[in-house]
Amino acid sequence: MRAARLIRMVLLLQSRPRMTAAELAGELEVSERTVARDAQALSEAGVPVYAERGRAGGYALVGGYRTGLTGLAPEEAQALFLSGVPGALREMGLGEAASAARLKVSAALAPPVREASRAVNGRFHLDAPAWYTRPEAPGLLAPLAEAVWDDRRVAAAYRRADREVRRELEPYGLVLKAGVWYVCARAEGAGRARVYRVDRFTEVRDLGTRFARDTGFDLARFWRERAEEFARSLLREEVRLRLSPAGARRLPGATDPRAAREALAAAGWRDGSARWVEDVVLPVESLEVAYEQLLGLGPEAEVVAPPELRDRLREAARRMAGLYG
Repeated sequence: MRAARLIRMVLLLQSRPRMTAAELAGELEVSERTVARDAQALSEAGVPVYAERGRAGGYALVGGYRTGLTGLAPEEAQALFLSGVPGALREMGLGEAASAARLKVSAALAPPVREASRAVNGRFHLDAPAWYTRPEAPGLLAPLAEAVWDDRRVAAAYRRADREVRRELEPYGLVLKAGVWYVCARAEGAGRARVYRVDRFTEVRDLGTRFARDTGFDLARFWRERAEEFARSLLREEVRLRLSPAGARRLPGATDPRAAREALAAAGWRDGSARWVEDVVLPVESLEVAYEQLLGLGPEAEVVAPPELRDRLREAARRMAGLYG
């Protein structure tokens, strides 16, 4: 709805000194032409939006303008209360602060909206760790979290394989993945941030100095790119397959999903096809892992190469035929 979009535009400009048309278009998910029309509409309605042309231009509110359109709708309050991750906040030492903040927000809301907290807590619960694990918060998570919040350099000792490594780090952000905490940090003298498992730190000491945070660093994008690089780095071998239509559909569930989808696309497979798919080149972690994965596809997959994997599956098929007659 346009009215809701106009309100969002005012609130965005109220929270930042200036925004370009491209930035507003991205936030509002509209075109830059729509942004220009909306700015004109706000100006005609008495909201002091002005545009500055040129390379450093953009949209801004006349200094000091504040809107009273900051009340929360019930669904907005529900989203706000749902956005917290209590377990993660508690592990970072922020459990009490988060609880106090939720109470303050609840107290400030109108009675019908105040019920959003109770409604959300009764309907949704996030349990991040994987099954069959009993995760414990790493002992040095709290000091690392403090360094992340305050942009403070730390001297750290870190277990790597059979040795301990010491580094001076600039910790940019924390990530909780499947119950495991990671810190994204730059080492002194390194141009690129790296990922460290928090439970492998044996020492974290505040150096008493702050670092200048790179304003272009995007934690979510950084983590996504590194996660993709890590997943690809594990796939060191290749196997060549023939797949039935059923085998092609099941391949992403049996092996690395992304690698399987890319391999099928490269072989020209389309969902719904009734023909066997020829010459599927699939990256795998190892031939041992591929054996266990492809064995689950049974007669829906034929390994063409390498010969040693084909021979192992042939022997497995012979033994299985013996068991079932």
